[in-house]
This record gives sequence, C-alpha cells and structure tokens, in this order.
Amino acid sequence: MELFEWTLVLLFIAVLLTGFSRRIGAPYPSLLALAGAGLAFLPSSPDINIDPELALALFIAPVLLDAAYDTSPRDLKRNLLPLLSLVLVLVALTVAAVAFVGVHWAGLPLAAAIALGAIVAPPDAVAAAAVLGTVKLPRRILQILQGESLFNDAPALLIYRFAVVAAVSSGLTLAEGLPIVALAAVGSVVVGFALAHFYVFATRRVTDAASSTVLSFVGSFGIWILAERLGLSAIVTVVVYAMTLSSILPTQTSPRLRVSTYSVWETGVFVLNVLAFVMMGLQVRPIIERLSDDGLTAALWFSGAVLATVIVVRLGYVMLYNLGARVKNARFGVDLAEGLAPPTWKSGVLIGWCGMRGLVTLATAFALPEGFPSRDVIVLAAFTVVIGTLVVQGLTLKPLLGLLAFRDDNAVEEEVSRGRIAIFHTALDEIGTDASPEARTLREGYLAALKVAASDTPQAATSYDKLKLSIIPKQRAALAGLRERGEIGDEAFHRLEEELDWAELNAAPAGHFQPLTTDAR
Repeated sequence: MELFEWTLVLLFIAVLLTGFSRRIGAPYPSLLALAGAGLAFLPSSPDINIDPELALALFIAPVLLDAAYDTSPRDLKRNLLPLLSLVLVLVALTVAAVAFVGVHWAGLPLAAAIALGAIVAPPDAVAAAAVLGTVKLPRRILQILQGESLFNDAPALLIYRFAVVAAVSSGLTLAEGLPIVALAAVGSVVVGFALAHFYVFATRRVTDAASSTVLSFVGSFGIWILAERLGLSAIVTVVVYAMTLSSILPTQTSPRLRVSTYSVWETGVFVLNVLAFVMMGLQVRPIIERLSDDGLTAALWFSGAVLATVIVVRLGYVMLYNLGARVKNARFGVDLAEGLAPPTWKSGVLIGWCGMRGLVTLATAFALPEGFPSRDVIVLAAFTVVIGTLVVQGLTLKPLLGLLAFRDDNAVEEEVSRGRIAIFHTALDEIGTDASPEARTLREGYLAALKVAASDTPQAATSYDKLKLSIIPKQRAALAGLRERGEIGDEAFHRLEEELDWAELNAAPAGHFQPLTTDAR
C-alpha cells in the first residue's frame, strides 16, 4: 500500500512540475529528475527499487514504440548519412573516449571501462522525445535527433553486453563475439518485422476499442520480453516492429479504434515518462551511501570528468562532421530532397548540444552484475551523466534556441496543406457529376474549403479552420442552453457534444490543440 501511495504522490508532484515547466519554458524531464534527487535526501523519502530489466521493459518499451511508430521511413532515408554517423561513429568514439578516461583516471579494467563508455554513449529516446517535444525545431534537425535516439541504443547495448561478458569471463574473444553481435542485429530486424505482421493478422477481428488498446500494450511489452529471451536487441526489435505496424495499420484499423488507442497511449506514455524521470532522481541516495567518504570524493571527480567527456566528444564530433558537410556542399553543391535545409554551423551547435541521457543509461548501469569491477563507481558516473545532461543541456536548450534564432521552416505545415488540397480534390473527383441535392451540398462545401486552402499561405490551420474554431464555442453554449432548459436530455447532449469535439479537433492544428472557451479570441 505504501508503494501505491508514494506512486500517487509522485504523479501529483510530476503533474505540478510539468505545468510549472511549461510556464518557464523548461523541459519537464530536467525538473522531474532534480525533484527526484531532492526527494531522495528527505528523511521520509520512499525506498523504491525497481529491477533494471523490469525498468527497461516497463518504461522504455512502450515509449520507444510510441516514438518509432511516428517515425517516417522516408525521413530516415533522407537523413541516412548523418544518422549513420551519429549512431555508429559517434557512439564508437564516445565509448573509446570514456574508456580512455576510465582506464587512465580511475584505473578501471579495460572491459569495465568499455562497459561504462557503452552505458553513457547513447542519448536516450525517452529523454529526447520528452525534451524535444517542448521546443520547436527546424524539421530536419528534429528528424535527425529523433532518428538518432531510436537507433543509437542498439550498437551501444551490443558493445555493453560484449564488454560485460568479457569482464566477468576471460574466455570470450572479439572473434567469438562479433558473429553473436551480427546475428543478434539481423535477427532483431527479422523478428520485429515478422511479429508486426503476425500481430496485425492475430488482431484483425478485434473490434472494440478497449480490447484493441490493451492488446497494443501487451504487444509492446511482449515484443520486448521475447527479444530479450531470444538474446536479440530488444530496442531494434521494438523499433522495427513499430515502424512496420505504422505502415500496415492505417488501412487495417477503424477510425474509432485508432482514435481511442492514440488517446490512451498519449496518457500512458506521459505517466511512464514522469515516473521514470522522478525515479531516476530517487536513485541518487543508495548510490552515494554505498561509497565511502574518500571513495565518494574520487568517484565524484571521475564522474564529472566522464560527464565533460561525453558532452565535449559529442559537440566536437558533430561540429567536425558539420564542417565537412558544409565544405562538401560548397565544392560539389547541395544534393538534398525538397524541403530539407543544408547543414549550417547553427544546426551543428544545436545537434551537438542535444545529447540528453536517460533511463537506458541508468538501467544498464544498475543491470551490471554484483561483483562487477568498480560497479559502484560506474553506477555513480552513469547517474551523474544522466542528471548532468538533463539539467545542463536540457535547461539551456531553450535559451540556446533563442541565441541561434532559427527560422520556422513550416515543413510539416506545407505538407499538411498539400495533403489537404489533394484530399479535397479526391473528394470532388469521387462526387463527380452526381446531381443529387446531397452531392451538390457536399460539392459546395469541398469547393469552398479547397478555395481557402489553396489561397492561404501553407499552414496547418487555414483561415477556414480558424473561423470554425471561433464559431464552435457559440455552438457549445447553445447546446448547453438546450440541456439546461430541458429541451434535450443528457444522452442527446453528449452525442452532440462529441460531434462538436470532433469538429474542434479536426480544425485545430495537430499537436497544438488548445481548448477554446467562449472568451477566447
């Protein structure tokens, strides 16, 4: 019962801090992690210990699936070269740099130092999604950062597993380990793709929203657990599974099932996010208590050095890659897909600074087996990197954006406008020459909407939408008056209320919906 009570308290605190973060323009994960660290030192603070494997499955699997489901394969292909550079080269450089610091500063065994490098190397998908969702970035930068956060965990965790095995058993060689790593990588892609098709086939007859939503969560957790049991990369398996589902489900799922599932997932992902970041902060006290005073001082200095190494290596490598790309573009010209901006020094600074670590780093550190060389020092270093990057980089991200003064490229809004016009044309073509009264009414409505959409500057919400949004509050007031006067009952009221809700959601820009009141102007 105590755990349940503390969970409610933590959720309440998290909601308050999330609202406060919006007011001050700060990413909420940074404040939540700081709050968790502060709570950890209170005399009555909760002692919440979660098994690392459970933490990964519970917090990472659904959030990773949610992020991967919204990832566009088209955008990944367009940014393939910078993504491969960040996912493979930068991860390897970070592992090597941190391992060098670990061996020469703290005297860690090489395998243990490599394990530490692999733990802190990848920016976290959960942290990235939570932080990047609070700021408005140019579309290409956002695509690169989101794609990186989805895939860089995979090579880092493969290096981590190899290093841990090498540290605890001297019999494994690089020649023996590489085939295992390659098999796991290929197997993860195959299994993720196959299971997505199996899920769609197995759930094709599910028609009620509640069952569909529950099965989607069961599938998310189940895929992760199955991949772990098979010795595959759970992260790659879930990402491939989610992206495959995203390409299949739109033609297989009814609108009501889709809308209901999206709503529940949005809430569920938020709850898991806030709990994950608060619980990360709560782990600081048991970490510190396990180290002696002398050992703690040395470990803190070493942890600070690891944090600085992670930040400097990322910023330095990204700026160097960015310089090379700009020199290449100046000599040979820019060869990018339509709507993609070429790299600039500003984009290099921003991508280099967006290196927030999160739950994957902390969970993999805690997953080190007891008796692992310098385990407590490695765990403290991992925790320092997580909190340090969330606070230092997360809290300075918005001021940095202000200094860099990026222009809004409106890339998504332009695509929304083109898509809206294409949809209206399709509707008009389908109506054709039908002369019935119903067809005439529909045709006039589509022609009017098409005229507005085609004449407006490309944007997510046209003046047509804005007019609808200004009218709907008056309709709500009229509907409420009908119920108050007893002219309609509650069942009719709620059905009409739902129709107005859909109309308002349809007119509001995606991701920027703000409920309008009768006083809103």
